[in-house]
Amino acid sequence: MNKSAPRVSVAKLCFAVTLCLAIRLATATARAAPCPRTPQQSTAWINRAVEDLVRSAYAAYRSESGQTRHQRVVDGLADTIQRCRLAGDAGLSPRYPEFFDYVKLLSLGGKDDHELGFEVIDKDYFAETSQYTTVPDFLLTPAFLRLVSSFQDLPQAKSFLHDLNKGRTPSEQLLFFSYASRHLGTPDNPDSYRRLLIVVPGDSARGVPEKWVQFGIADPRKPRTVRNVSVVAVTRGANDESIVYFKDYYRTYRRNGSISINGRWELGEGDDPCVTCHKSGVLPIFPVAGTVAGDEKEILETANARFRGYGAAGFGRYIDTTKFGPGLGTSPPNPDSRTTSLSTRFKTQSCTVCHNGNGLGALNWPMDSTIIKSFVTGGKMPLNANLTRAVRAQLYQQLVNEYFAVDEMRPGILQAWLLGRMRVVHGNEVGSNTP
Repeated sequence: MNKSAPRVSVAKLCFAVTLCLAIRLATATARAAPCPRTPQQSTAWINRAVEDLVRSAYAAYRSESGQTRHQRVVDGLADTIQRCRLAGDAGLSPRYPEFFDYVKLLSLGGKDDHELGFEVIDKDYFAETSQYTTVPDFLLTPAFLRLVSSFQDLPQAKSFLHDLNKGRTPSEQLLFFSYASRHLGTPDNPDSYRRLLIVVPGDSARGVPEKWVQFGIADPRKPRTVRNVSVVAVTRGANDESIVYFKDYYRTYRRNGSISINGRWELGEGDDPCVTCHKSGVLPIFPVAGTVAGDEKEILETANARFRGYGAAGFGRYIDTTKFGPGLGTSPPNPDSRTTSLSTRFKTQSCTVCHNGNGLGALNWPMDSTIIKSFVTGGKMPLNANLTRAVRAQLYQQLVNEYFAVDEMRPGILQAWLLGRMRVVHGNEVGSNTP
């Protein structure tokens, strides 16, 4: 026996087993609860279900520790809906279509083969979209992969890219710059914020996607501590809509000095729901101040201008984002019951001016709290708003509170939408999110 291993008392072991059994029994009991039989019982069940769903979503938004319980709530609701055949109930389905579609979509995230959160299994998504999301061959050469494996070699990596541009036409020129993210670490190293972004131009006439290829860069004197490489590919779809595809790759560093790149999912290291962060498809780049070199600031602006030119983002047949409903800043169903609207109170543009179904995508659940909070409190959103730090903190909290509020008389945005109370707001159909 390993003498350093901690001892577990019989009492503690029995308590852990008892607790585990109690949780399983409670879950089983909840799932085996009687099905509603009358219209009154059905309505009461929907109201309770929506409250549980919104409360658990809010807890999951505030803390990663709440995500497990939220998924358990979603799975329990999905189980009851299926077992009691509630979605096919002629009295319920026309009244609560938003709720039934929402639970069905969220429940996919709890399945092992739907880690991306799409309406198809991960295997099919990667097989069907690989033609768009491959890393360009010229970024996979051994020489370049060695240069982007450490911070110290970053200048040489950029020289490598400059040399590539010498042989490319003006329309084929690579856009590239390095920066530090103010929002998130890489998927494999949450403490790593340095990036090298390379925008590889596409050709919509020939169906060639534009690719945003981003290498995580290790911090100084910490080589090979970051493996992630991400690709966001953009193509033009019908009605000039941008169709966006995603894939994460991991680098493998071998003892002999060689480096290879393979899909994160193919390596068996899981993946993350894409639209949690990428409501707008490509994300604009707002680096930490001072982390973009002076001669690269114009390239940063050019890249962000290209992002703005993509227009509304779609994800093809893989997910219908309107099923997630309206987002932060949407007018509440009973605006007269509020003292003032957020945009009026804080003298800013409403979030929905840009973040709507015809623009950059609604900021709705599931969403990443780090990104939302950083954009609002960090001064980047709302656009052109001259607000103090304290006011920004207040604005952020009120945006979140109005979205996740649970109140029978004055429901929040998510609760009201799930109950069908926002089916027509200011003349707009639910899900359009147009201001």
